[in-house]
Amino acid sequence: MAWFKRRHLYIVIGLIVVIQLSMRATEFDLAKFKDFWNMIDFLSGWFPMNMEILPRMIMESLDTLAMAFLGSFLGLVFALPLAFAAARNTSRSPFLYGFFRISLSFLRSVPEIVFGLVFLTALGLGPFPAVLAIILHNIGVLGKLISELIEAAEVGPQEAMKSVGATGWIANVFSILPQIWPNVLSHYFYRFEVAIRTSLILGFIGGGGIGQQLFNHFKVFAYSSVAIDVLLIMIMVVIVDFAGSKIREKVI
Repeated sequence: MAWFKRRHLYIVIGLIVVIQLSMRATEFDLAKFKDFWNMIDFLSGWFPMNMEILPRMIMESLDTLAMAFLGSFLGLVFALPLAFAAARNTSRSPFLYGFFRISLSFLRSVPEIVFGLVFLTALGLGPFPAVLAIILHNIGVLGKLISELIEAAEVGPQEAMKSVGATGWIANVFSILPQIWPNVLSHYFYRFEVAIRTSLILGFIGGGGIGQQLFNHFKVFAYSSVAIDVLLIMIMVVIVDFAGSKIREKVI
C-alpha cells in the first residue's frame, strides 16, 4: 500500500512504547474497577441533596461567577493591546515583539494556582487574590491567541486604511479588530468557562466562592451538600456556554 511506509511503523511502535511507559508511571490499571460498587455506595451518599443550603450556595456560586467574569474580562482588556505589541505585523520593533512575546509566554506558563498561592500569601484569603491570579494567566493565554489572530488577518483592510491617511495604531485597530472580533469572543468565552473551573480550584486554597465550600463539604464528608455544589457548578458552566453561543451568533 502506497500510504504505508516504514517510518509509519516506527512511529506506531514508538507510540506504543510511550503509552506503555505512561501507563506504568501513572499506575493505569482497569482492574481497579472491580471495586466499582464502592463508587456506587459513595455516590448514594449524595442523595437526597441537602436543599437547606441551596440559597447560601447560590450566593457562593454568584461569587465564583463574579471572580471568573472579572478575571477573564480584565484579562481580555489587558491582553488586547499587548497582543498587538506581540504580533509580528503590528509590533513597532523586533525588540518589542520579542519582549512582549516572552512576557506573554511567562504569564501563560505559570499556573493560576501558583499565582493564587503568591497573592493569597501576600494579600490574605479571599476572592481578590484569586481574581488577580486569573487575570495574569488570562493575559498570557488570550494575548498569545489574539496575537496569532492578528498575524493571520488579511492585509487588504490595513492597506485601505493607510490609503486614506490612517497611520499607526488607529490603522491597525480599525482594520484588524473587526476581522478577528468573532474569534476573539470565542476565545474569551472559552476562557470564561475555564476561569469558572479555575475559581473552584483557587477556592480550595482559600480563594472563596463555591469552590471553598465544596472543599469544606468534602472535608467533613457532607456529601449531600457536595451534590448541591456540583449541581450549581454544572448549571453555571451550561449558562455561560449558552450565553456565549448566543452572543457569538449576534456578532457573526
